[in-house]
Amino acid sequence: MINLNRYRVLFQRAVALALILPTLPAAADPVKTVTIATTATVLNGQAHYTRAHQRVIDEGWLAEQLRQRGIQLIWVPVQSDVGASINEAFSSHRIDFGGYGDLPSIILNASGTRTQIVVPDGRGLDTLLVVPLNSTATSLKDLKGKRIAVHRGRPWYLTFLRLVEQNGLKPRDFTLVNIDLQPSTAALASGNIDALFAINAYTIAEKGLGKIIWSSKGQTDKKIRAELWGAKEFIDQHPDLTQLVATAYVRAQYWEAQDQNRAAVIKEGTLNGTPEKAVLQLYDDDSLAWKDFFTPISDQAVIDHYRRTTAFALDNHLIRTPIRAEDLLQPKFVTEALKDLQLEHFWTQVPLAAQAASLASKLN
Repeated sequence: MINLNRYRVLFQRAVALALILPTLPAAADPVKTVTIATTATVLNGQAHYTRAHQRVIDEGWLAEQLRQRGIQLIWVPVQSDVGASINEAFSSHRIDFGGYGDLPSIILNASGTRTQIVVPDGRGLDTLLVVPLNSTATSLKDLKGKRIAVHRGRPWYLTFLRLVEQNGLKPRDFTLVNIDLQPSTAALASGNIDALFAINAYTIAEKGLGKIIWSSKGQTDKKIRAELWGAKEFIDQHPDLTQLVATAYVRAQYWEAQDQNRAAVIKEGTLNGTPEKAVLQLYDDDSLAWKDFFTPISDQAVIDHYRRTTAFALDNHLIRTPIRAEDLLQPKFVTEALKDLQLEHFWTQVPLAAQAASLASKLN
């Protein structure tokens, strides 16, 4: 005789199991590659990456660690439209990590593709306002009604908007020309624009193609940042591999931060044709020790930067979805790397001089 109660119990258990199983995480496929994209130039027929990225390649530690696990390290060079290119690659799951700037990353996260900062990179990059040599302008206010080249969507575009606002002006007070640094430099030299706003444009002045009338030097809130970002899905599924990548970058930034490697860092900065004097100006900041240019620590200065930047992007309708700065940061990998490398006390939190400069800029 069939025991209906027994089958009813078995059926109920089966239904309960079916309801539970979809909530369990599916087993991830074995990782065969780790892919990193970032800015590169062509040098002797090969892609040459910037700073810490190239150091990671030259050292070979990360590639070897991954090889031992049967994983290939792949580098993707990006030469133009860096922010848009890396954002598209993250969105289509073609890369696991990307080295690029703050604003494109914030736009990506606001669109629904989640990434996080795996390794912060230093204390930010200078933004500059450059005019032709024969210009009589000495400030942004002198350029009202003039043509200014600034590449929309790039990290420094947000800084430009902030500078405009703090000078009591509006973007419509200028004719904004949406072109990147290389064509805008040519346009400046030919007189087709009255100014350009970009990062690290010291080369323009060193080559006699223009003169700098404003820079963010010493003004923390007007610098832009570029970090090593990782796809959140990859980070969550593969924290062990993410840790290897983070440790490799902390190793690279530690190498750069040592005084005995200063000359090598300067030389590396000239390999793309940048004059040595222009490279030296990148590190000409009395408020920072040499090693602090390369700090990987997510301290209050980094958090404040992303709070400011996300809020300003939302207020200026560059994003529609609010983003919490804290959600962009994933500091545990750097913390573990510093511990493993016995570097817990090598870098300090944001220097007091920089804090004072930041506070002064907010009060002005």
